[in-house]
Amino acid sequence: MALTLEKVRFFSALGFGTAFIWIGIQHFTNTAFFIPIVPEPLGVPEFWVYISGLVEIILGFGMIVPVSRRRAGFSTGVFLILVYWANLNMWINDISIGETNFSTLQHMFRAAAQIAMIWLSLWIAEWPVKKEV
Repeated sequence: MALTLEKVRFFSALGFGTAFIWIGIQHFTNTAFFIPIVPEPLGVPEFWVYISGLVEIILGFGMIVPVSRRRAGFSTGVFLILVYWANLNMWINDISIGETNFSTLQHMFRAAAQIAMIWLSLWIAEWPVKKEV
């Protein structure tokens, strides 16, 4: 059984989608963990934690279901760009999360991981699409 690009993409979407669902659920079961990094200008951090958790669950299911995978992959890439504001807020303001303060190097790794997840999302969405000649 050969491991084709389509199979790798399928298993990547399944794994990434499942991870998104799990993390989204964490926004509801461990809300206090996420509240500190919500940027202050947004106000009402609980609201944003719940909304982002709901969006993560929806995007996760979207990546798992083949018919919605392309749209969910693009949407996940955009979502990851938008929510990076919380990670940047955590970095700039040296905010603890789960009683942990990250070093500059750890924040740099988180930023690199965010870029990698954006790339993975777009790859799952099959972007860029090659035009047939």
